[in-house]
Amino acid sequence: MRRYRIEPRPDWIPQVEALGLIYHHTGDLLYWNESACYALTTDEVAAIERATAELRALALAAVEHVIERRRYPELSIPAHAIPLIEASWNGEAPSIYGRFDLALTADGPKLLEYNADTPTILLEAAVVQWAWKEARFPAADQYNSIHEKLVAKWTDLVPHVQQPVYFAALDVPEDLMTVTYLADTAQQAGLEIERLRVQDVGYAPSRGFTDLQERTIRTIFKLYPWEWLLAEEFGRNILPDDAQWIEPAWKMILSNKGILPILWELNEGHPNLLRSSWKELSRAPRGWVKKPLLGREGDNIEIHRAGAAPVIMPGRYADNRFIYQDYAELPTFDGQTAVVGSWEIDGEPAGIGIRESPGPVTVNSSPFVPHIIRD
Repeated sequence: MRRYRIEPRPDWIPQVEALGLIYHHTGDLLYWNESACYALTTDEVAAIERATAELRALALAAVEHVIERRRYPELSIPAHAIPLIEASWNGEAPSIYGRFDLALTADGPKLLEYNADTPTILLEAAVVQWAWKEARFPAADQYNSIHEKLVAKWTDLVPHVQQPVYFAALDVPEDLMTVTYLADTAQQAGLEIERLRVQDVGYAPSRGFTDLQERTIRTIFKLYPWEWLLAEEFGRNILPDDAQWIEPAWKMILSNKGILPILWELNEGHPNLLRSSWKELSRAPRGWVKKPLLGREGDNIEIHRAGAAPVIMPGRYADNRFIYQDYAELPTFDGQTAVVGSWEIDGEPAGIGIRESPGPVTVNSSPFVPHIIRD
């Protein structure tokens, strides 16, 4: 993988805004960065694709293991969530998407974590970087079939969901535009859709979950973490047969970083996994990373590298339980470390988005940089 400095399009802001990327800056910081691009080889793309398919298979086997062995307490999953998890798993409730965050190392792609419940950077990966490629490098290829696979998945679901399908998110630009884009792909597949804010979802004992017009919600995609939902009084009303929730409840097993030591336990030495444990790691030549079970956006991560000062991120998750993972050296270009977000749509590898940071931790404001394939 290489990083190239290039000239951004002179009219890039209206171009990306027309596609829905209204959050191209985070405050004064540039989020969408097309003054650079990454170029991957076909071999690197093939390795990412293989790793994504393999990690997805390992993840599903780990979910089945957790359910069969009832290892919920290790993941701090509350008791009232267990019937939802098991009903959604046994009922084969549909899953739309997920994102594996990977370190491209000399030994191949390594899993940092799996964003299985509420992954974002979707619009920029699926649509905005493709439009950038077509404008700047029309003869080049890009590892990106995200949009087509999303439409195909919703098309498959048309006979199996009750319509309209509701799409709910918090009133945050990135979340709203991610859900607006997903709703658009569902609409392209022929589904009737409705949009609303998470806080506008109501509950009536006689009708279940309702919208602002008091209509019963039968199918809902929510860009809102399961652990937040179930911690609220609102979430305690959820019953297995009330509504079809997308992403399904079984995804809360995978969106929990406690799945990382379980994956290692079940597949010790796997080439795409990093050694992970519930206890602080010994014999870690490169160092180790401490991660909160339910942390997000880099909050409360600690990195302890051999021969370097510790990196300790502040955040909202200091009261979490933690897991420990071997440190993986991220590729660095022009002082920027790069993390590859590899998307799976309906379990199939679909494309990547790359984010970079001047430090070893990717945070909410870390810029997205588009890519092409070039041998």
